[in-house]
Amino acid sequence: MTEKQRSSSHVRDLCYVALFTALIAVLAQISIPLPGGVPMTLQTFAIPLAGLVLGPKRGTLAAVVYVLLGAVGVPVFAGFSGGLGIVLGMTGGFIVSFPLMAFLAGLAEKKTVKSPMLWVWLVTGAVANYVVGTVWFMFVADSSLIAALTACVIPFIPTAILKIILSGFFGTMLRRVLVKSNLLQ
Repeated sequence: MTEKQRSSSHVRDLCYVALFTALIAVLAQISIPLPGGVPMTLQTFAIPLAGLVLGPKRGTLAAVVYVLLGAVGVPVFAGFSGGLGIVLGMTGGFIVSFPLMAFLAGLAEKKTVKSPMLWVWLVTGAVANYVVGTVWFMFVADSSLIAALTACVIPFIPTAILKIILSGFFGTMLRRVLVKSNLLQ
C-alpha cells in the first residue's frame, strides 16, 4: 500500500468513526424516561451497530469519542445532556461501558446473521453493558441488587432483545453493502 493509499484509508476511517459517533449521539436523543431514573434510548442499538459495521477497533473508537464528547460537556447524551456529572451519575456505568459493548459487537464484524457467533457477541456486549451499568447504579444510588435490577434491567429486556436482533440484521447488511461497494475494508 502506497503512502497516498494509506493516508486515504486513514481519512476514510476517521470519517466512519465520526459518522458513527454522530449516529450514536442522534439516536441517544430518541429517549423515553422511566421512573427508575434510567431512560430507554436507542444508544444501545447504535453502539453494537458501530461495532458490527466498523469492526472492533473503529467501532470502539466511535464509542470512546462519543463518551469523551459527552464527558467534556457536549450535549450528546440522552435529553441533550452532557458533562462529567452525567458520566459519574446513576447512568454513568452504561455510558462508560459503551466502548466495551462496541468492541464485543465488533468481534462479530465478519459473521453473517446465520452465524451463532454473531448473536453470541451481540448478547455478550449487551450483558456487559447491563452488568457494568447495574453495578455502577447500585454504587451511585446506594441501591440494593433487586432495586437496581428493577430500575436497570427488567424493563429493558424486551427492547434489548429487539435491539440485538435489529442491530444484527442491519449491521451485517450495511457492512456487506459497504464492503461490496469498496467503501469499507
